[in-house]
Amino acid sequence: MKRGHLKYLACPMCKNGLSIDAIEKEKRDSIEKGTLRCSNCNEFYSIINYIPRFVPINNYAEGFGLEWTLHAHTQYDSYTGTNISEKRFFEETKWPRKMKGQLILEVGSGGGRFTEQAVSTGATIISIDYSQAVESNYKYNGHKNNLIIAQGDIYNLPVKENFFDKVLCIGVLQHTPDPKKSFMELPKYLKPGGSLVIDIYANKGIRKLFNTKYWIRPITKRMDHNKLYSRCKNYVELMWPLSKLLNKIPHIGKNINWALLIADYRGRYNLSDDLLREWAILDTFDMLSPAYDNPQSLNSVKDWFMEANLDNIEVIYGYNGIEGRGTKKKDLIK
Repeated sequence: MKRGHLKYLACPMCKNGLSIDAIEKEKRDSIEKGTLRCSNCNEFYSIINYIPRFVPINNYAEGFGLEWTLHAHTQYDSYTGTNISEKRFFEETKWPRKMKGQLILEVGSGGGRFTEQAVSTGATIISIDYSQAVESNYKYNGHKNNLIIAQGDIYNLPVKENFFDKVLCIGVLQHTPDPKKSFMELPKYLKPGGSLVIDIYANKGIRKLFNTKYWIRPITKRMDHNKLYSRCKNYVELMWPLSKLLNKIPHIGKNINWALLIADYRGRYNLSDDLLREWAILDTFDMLSPAYDNPQSLNSVKDWFMEANLDNIEVIYGYNGIEGRGTKKKDLIK
């Protein structure tokens, strides 16, 4: 991190400003290793590998850290040569492509596939993730001048309230212990009139009973993540030739593959066979490894937006299940 980044950060406990307490290693104008301090509550926070850390490095999201270490750029458009992430980012947010001068908070950045899109707008991005995936995000995006990356907790974010023009939370809420509580944390960081965009897995009632990942997740989510990843990789590679044949069955072939826990994107994404297999390994592990997987109903998510007293609410089925958008009322600051 750079000294100038302090103006965007705050103590996660009391929201007071932070100061640099110690610098152990610095390269050019970036602090590689050091300590931040909150003078109000006398809490100290480490800077490790240029990233300020506001949570224990090892936590319930360790699987995501492994996932995005092994597949650091698998879903980056700059790696696949496609516009898959770009298309999803702008269609889901409905934000303009040029936003220089605005502040955007990205909550749950993972390996940084959408960070890459956010920084392309020219806005200043504060990108936070709970897991060690921040390392991958920094590796591929950390050189960009309009980006600050931190490791933090959605329930105690290390940023100021009523501060951001936009808040983005994609692919995250279903993997938190309490999705509603997690959602309700987000609006307070918006300026009046600011825009919030989220998505979350959809719970479509009885159909969840036939989703085979939920049959075995009680076992797999407790497995050692390295062992589980190895088994997912071996399984996908073993089943890959059969999955190609199953995919050719009209109407049901793709559904059979997903039921067999093969994340099958053939026909959906224009990727090479090697990349399709790479995505399949990644997303098969992603289905089975998270500590939490809490899909929600459309009406529940609508209720969240209403309870948060947001304006211009739109909650629909879309990318990743359910996507929701709203704005903070201009005459209301909480």
